[in-house]
Amino acid sequence: MGILYYLIQNMLPVAMPLLLVALGGMFSERGGVVNIALEGIMLFGAFFGCLFVFFVQGTGIDAQMILLAGMLIAAGSGFIYSLLLSFAAINMKADQTIIGTALNMLVPAAILLFSKMHFNSDGITTDSSFYIKKVPLLGEIPVLGEMLFQNTYITVYMGGVLLVASTVIFYKTKFGLRLRACGEHPHAAGSAGINVHFMRYAGTGISGILGGIGGFFYAVGVMDGNINGHTGVAGFGFLAIAVMIFGQWKPIKILLAALFFALLRTLAYSISLIPFLDALSINQAYYKMLPYIATMVVLAFTSKKSRAPKAAGQVF
Repeated sequence: MGILYYLIQNMLPVAMPLLLVALGGMFSERGGVVNIALEGIMLFGAFFGCLFVFFVQGTGIDAQMILLAGMLIAAGSGFIYSLLLSFAAINMKADQTIIGTALNMLVPAAILLFSKMHFNSDGITTDSSFYIKKVPLLGEIPVLGEMLFQNTYITVYMGGVLLVASTVIFYKTKFGLRLRACGEHPHAAGSAGINVHFMRYAGTGISGILGGIGGFFYAVGVMDGNINGHTGVAGFGFLAIAVMIFGQWKPIKILLAALFFALLRTLAYSISLIPFLDALSINQAYYKMLPYIATMVVLAFTSKKSRAPKAAGQVF
């Protein structure tokens, strides 16, 4: 049971960034804008979130409050960066894939330049610890307490809250209905009086908010509060796109896909704790390739059945 607890406790902080960024991609594409820039948005949000933590650490403010404030900074940063994609794709009617690729390439270079100029390093290194040893009261619950409320991060619970909020907005509000209409039949939506340009801006903006938060959660839960321009977010933005496609642009399925890929990554870094895998004496590098190999295999077998929004990527 100890190994199972360990795997779950370490899987969830990895799954949350994937979940949130994939949900962001879902909002954008369901509105009709293909967001290839998720990797860049993640890194942009992570950098400014960590920069905020760097400047306020050691001031006596509670670590969890710093984390929540950093999350808001990252959300705002992601939103602002997503506006570049929105303007280029919606107003300028530029190719969305090319714009997204350019935005992905811009951020690492900008971070390296800024960090070299101001910190003489490749990125931001923080000293704050956001690790939660045990959640009061909830951590005492048998089995579930040890599994979900010990040795974790508050990012796990915030991810759950954002998942519920995203699902409600997506399926239970007029906004969600109109957004989906703009991604399926924008001309029909426009003829019904819906402002398609505004809805696409809104969908891409939500994508930026969730992508920025996901990037900051990656920095906190996976990189211990550090981020740099060389390693970036280790392809998590692109992996999140695969999670979105595997999840068929639906929140709950996206959650299951995120958990699946996070479990593979956690296993890759926990081989020494699993006797029968450790006994195989396989180089750990092969296990680290598992999430990405699984991505290709899954997409190869499911791509024919995938049904993307009909108007995703189309100029209106």
